[in-house]
Amino acid sequence: MNKVAIMTDSNSGISLQQAKEMNCFMLNMPIILNQNTYIENENIEVSFFYEQQEKGANVTSSQPSIASLMNMWEEILKEYDEIVYIPMTSALSGSCQSAMSFAQEFDGKVQVVDNHRISVTQLLSVMDALSMAEKGYGAKEIKERLEKEAYDASIYITVDTLKYLQKGGRITPAVALLGSMLHIKPVLTIQGEKLDTCSKARGMKSAFRIMVEHLKEDFDTRFKEIDEDHELALGLAYTYMSEEDISKWKLKLQEQFPDLPFYSAPLTMSIGCHVGPGALGVALIVKHKE
Repeated sequence: MNKVAIMTDSNSGISLQQAKEMNCFMLNMPIILNQNTYIENENIEVSFFYEQQEKGANVTSSQPSIASLMNMWEEILKEYDEIVYIPMTSALSGSCQSAMSFAQEFDGKVQVVDNHRISVTQLLSVMDALSMAEKGYGAKEIKERLEKEAYDASIYITVDTLKYLQKGGRITPAVALLGSMLHIKPVLTIQGEKLDTCSKARGMKSAFRIMVEHLKEDFDTRFKEIDEDHELALGLAYTYMSEEDISKWKLKLQEQFPDLPFYSAPLTMSIGCHVGPGALGVALIVKHKE
């Protein structure tokens, strides 16, 4: 039986300590701030990043270098026979397609998964992959199963400010100004391939209520029937906000779905570049039973 390593990137929201405890490998993503490149979890603090962003700094996400990715694979393959690499969805970054291209140099020993997920949904893909590896699945089998189940997740996200959506060109300055004056919060959805607007709300509380309503609709329709090998899980994702606010939203979400296992993970700086601090996401994810 081949020894299979599971690897992801920092967009999964998994901390370095969690990665160590889970026995998975982590590729930290680069962030460009005022033309200087930083690496998540290595040489930039989350608080510093958002302070600079709010001061008007030019912040963008970036792909990891070819060297950092391939060197990491080479090091892992000194101990393992195969690697399953689970990067963020290809719909939001070119890093997944790049990794697939680079993996061809490893004669099938590196399997790159495009399972169209981010943050807490990506986290549960990593957990499923670890479980399958422990059960003896090969890297290619794990990749195929994760991609087959890629769309068995639903995530909704709202932002605290429209400023960064405007800066990224997703909305016009006029819409951003009117939205700010009226305290309008867009509710966005990630359903596999695309990030789309699905609703609008006046204020964060209203946006949260609408997101929960969408989850309940998905619960009663898309996820009504799940086979005996899987279960439905609840997820919360967020960009920079106080621990008090994070705890508040966790409690409110769990109150709506008290019987579901619950997971949370931050939306990392790569996503924060586009949505800013105070963004909040909720999710339902089909996961493998333990």
